[in-house]
Amino acid sequence: MDEPTMRDLPDVAAMVAVQEESTVSRTVLKAEGVRVVVFAFDQGQVLTEHTAAMPVLLQVLAGHLRITADGRTVDLVPGGLVHLPTRMAHAVDAVEASTLMLTMLDNR
Repeated sequence: MDEPTMRDLPDVAAMVAVQEESTVSRTVLKAEGVRVVVFAFDQGQVLTEHTAAMPVLLQVLAGHLRITADGRTVDLVPGGLVHLPTRMAHAVDAVEASTLMLTMLDNR
C-alpha cells in the first residue's frame, strides 16, 4: 500500500482553459477523502440542475458564476465559497467566462 504523501498544485486555474461555447473539465487531484475537478465555462454556458453523491465545495478561480440551489441564487466570484450537502439539486450558469474548482468530499 502506498504511503500518504503531500501533493501540491501550483496553478490549478491554468490546468483547464476556457473553450468557445463549451464547458470543459479535468480531474486534477484524487486523494484520501477528496477529489478536485476544475471546470472552465465559456460565457453563457450552463450546467442544468443535477446532484452530487457527496458534499461539495464550489470556488470560482476566475470569472463570475451564478449558483442556484435550495431555493436561492448566489453570485459566486473569486474569494467566495459555496458548500452543498449530499444530493442537493443545483445548477451553474456562467455569467462570464469562468474557471471553477469543485472539491468533492468523499469519506468512503
